[in-house]
Amino acid sequence: MAVKQTAGRDALGRFAPKFAQLNDDVLFGEVWSREEALSLRDRSLVTVVALMSQGLVDSSFQYHLTTAKQNGITRQEIAEILTHAAFYAGWPKAWAAFRMATAVWTEDGETDEKARHQQAMVFPIGAPNDGFAQYFVGQSYLQPLATGPVGVYNVTFEPGCRNNWHIHQAQQGGGQMLLCVAGRGYYQEWGQPARELHPGDVVNIPTGVKHWHGAAPDSWFSHLALEVPGVNCSNQWLEPVSDEDYNKLG
Repeated sequence: MAVKQTAGRDALGRFAPKFAQLNDDVLFGEVWSREEALSLRDRSLVTVVALMSQGLVDSSFQYHLTTAKQNGITRQEIAEILTHAAFYAGWPKAWAAFRMATAVWTEDGETDEKARHQQAMVFPIGAPNDGFAQYFVGQSYLQPLATGPVGVYNVTFEPGCRNNWHIHQAQQGGGQMLLCVAGRGYYQEWGQPARELHPGDVVNIPTGVKHWHGAAPDSWFSHLALEVPGVNCSNQWLEPVSDEDYNKLG
């Protein structure tokens, strides 16, 4: 839904009231509100390219870049849009547009992907999993969901992240269950081929089985980890999964 614009009246309401009214009510009111004909995202795309093609990379261009970001255009997409338009609008104009776009999407590539991953599931990603960082390659996140008789934790892996080989130990019972909720990942037991994981997949991990799990190289991945009740349960952490073995998975 388009946001009601007041910039025209704020800046020119007294000096040029008709221009201000046309800007706020017609351009940003009637035109931008016709979402049934063209989405806000697509209107932002058209506007950004049109302004860049004229070399109008001023404060209004920055406003429209910010609006484009709010309307769902990601850092990767704006980079591709400006690169494509550069061949038609001109290289110097593209350089000027990129300088402003990098300020609007500063360090936002990971945020875009992380935000999309969060939107794909109902459970929060949680905080960086610093307490277990020594047992992971890459960044993971942990959100406790239940700590009662059965511990339930949402574990999220950034692309390429995986935990070390490890074994769940218990004198009786124990083990772990994984309920995959978002993204794409892998689970592998020692001596067995890796299993690709997708939302809805369930993995039962008995005690005494050496294994690892984590994200695919090109995807965030989250699973719920359920601790199966047992007697004297513990984790035995072992060596990392080597880059050579992991990269074979693709």
